[in-house]
Amino acid sequence: MEYVKFSLLFFVIHFACYIFAGVIDYQLAKSVYAGKNRLFKAFFRDMDNPRESMRIARLLIPSQLLRAMLMSAVLYPILPFLGELSFGWQFVFMGSLMLIYADVACAVPFANTIEGLVYLQKAIVAPRVFWTIQLEAVIYSSLFGLGAAWLLF
Repeated sequence: MEYVKFSLLFFVIHFACYIFAGVIDYQLAKSVYAGKNRLFKAFFRDMDNPRESMRIARLLIPSQLLRAMLMSAVLYPILPFLGELSFGWQFVFMGSLMLIYADVACAVPFANTIEGLVYLQKAIVAPRVFWTIQLEAVIYSSLFGLGAAWLLF
């Protein structure tokens, strides 16, 4: 039961931080995600299309619930250790875990990952795009680290 509670609370923190960081970043990066000339047009769904937008909206919560459940489950073996850390170390660990594993060092090539810097076209990893997308990751990870340290342990 402790693990279920941990995972559900993990989801709530993840989802709130994900939405908050995404709303901020979307305002800064509309040209990347929306419009006829959006940078990610070749591989992102068209959110200007009402049908696609509704599809994304329907899948948002279930997809993020699955994501949070998977991310939280891999922490089960070290929960006792994490609970013994100070608030500051819990914040640093959880925030860094999300920033490094979920973004910067993940194996998916994207505008703000090491893999992306290696494999993607220059326009997609241009400094303006890289830092705009990275800002979302930093906001999310910082908020998640704070929320996790405050509520999970």
